[in-house]
Amino acid sequence: MRLRLASVNAASGRDLRSGRVDTPALVEAVARLDADVVAVQEVDHLLPRSGGVDQTALLAAGLGAHGWFAATVHGTPGAAQGIRDAHRTVPEEPSYGIALLVRGGHDTALGFRELRMPAGRGRLPVLDPASGPRLVPDEQRVVVAAVVDTPAGPLSVLGTHLSFTPWHAGRQLRMVRDFARTLPRPLVLLGDLNLPPGIVRRVLPWRPLVTGPTFPAPAPKVQLDHALADGLDAQVRVESRIEQVGGSDHRAVVVDLHF
Repeated sequence: MRLRLASVNAASGRDLRSGRVDTPALVEAVARLDADVVAVQEVDHLLPRSGGVDQTALLAAGLGAHGWFAATVHGTPGAAQGIRDAHRTVPEEPSYGIALLVRGGHDTALGFRELRMPAGRGRLPVLDPASGPRLVPDEQRVVVAAVVDTPAGPLSVLGTHLSFTPWHAGRQLRMVRDFARTLPRPLVLLGDLNLPPGIVRRVLPWRPLVTGPTFPAPAPKVQLDHALADGLDAQVRVESRIEQVGGSDHRAVVVDLHF
């Protein structure tokens, strides 16, 4: 019995080389992973830059999955105005955030749960093709959890995308750890943690299921994208790989659990 898990920083479907958003190409690339559970970061929801589509719904349909979108900001991230933290997800509100996809046949026993984490004070320099370089403030972060029914029993899966400020990402990782105490084991955390393995191990000494550089995608030098397990039976065989998905600036991590 095999369960495949993946974490994908979708970069809103934007191609790193051309700068264009291509949601159909993203959907196809994620579907090719053939994963049962996928944590997706940097997802657009009804935003003009991605054609006003619901990327979570399209990604879920491509996998034959149930999709849960959690907005972190309302509006287009990085825009000069009209951006505000999302204290909750509003289906009709153009937003940006993360998603957790669970493929049919693996029902979510307890539904989806969220923990919202406040934004840090850091600012990230980005290059806007229209206006040039500028500083973008950090945004609220969120972790989404589901308890998934598998042939070997329930498995808790969490997906998140942490702050680009390392010290604040470490603080958020501790919040994820505390949130996870309420969930049954075994448990797997998937996501772009914006932290290298050494710091992750010090904050959260769970078992790494995949190791290797994931960023930047064309020639990765550091691992920012992780899959970590707690309470996983030692008899479960683990196979993992890192691969490029679409034109994202991150590579995806893919883990097969053989029960």
